Amino acid sequence: MESNAMQAVGPDKSQAGNAGEASQFLTFSLGAEEYGIEILKVQEIKGYSAITHIPNAPPHVKGVMNLRGTVVPVVDLRAKFSMEAVEYTKFTVIIVVTVNEKVAGLVVDAVSDVLNISSAEIRPAPDFGERVDTRFISGMAGVGEKLVVLLDMDRLLTEEEVAAQSGAN
Repeated sequence: MESNAMQAVGPDKSQAGNAGEASQFLTFSLGAEEYGIEILKVQEIKGYSAITHIPNAPPHVKGVMNLRGTVVPVVDLRAKFSMEAVEYTKFTVIIVVTVNEKVAGLVVDAVSDVLNISSAEIRPAPDFGERVDTRFISGMAGVGEKLVVLLDMDRLLTEEEVAAQSGAN
């Protein structure tokens, strides 16, 4: 097992206060796209490990994992976002987050960085009308040449998904 398979994640206090109203975001990749989660929602990052499949779960719900005695639902964000499935690699990780006061694991391709992003740098999500659900996107931020899609963790999973998953706890 790699020594960095599990690491605690928390705010980087060395950069606190440098950007005024800046917030820290853990960024990760799904394919060529970059996404960000507010760091305060992240409990830890762990290497992908065994998941127990739950019968009749939606395709994006991979199952549950045991996290130090707590049963945690695991969602594959590629499947949730209707992206092409890929083989999991040594870079595939589970980001353990707090969603609507519950703990959940999110399978992502790789973790990228922790970024300070000021509120002035965050632009609203584009409106695609009713065909594309963007309620879970809190905004977009330009970082270098890329746009980072900032996710609202409390809106990422529907109430039905959270209710279905809470039964697994």
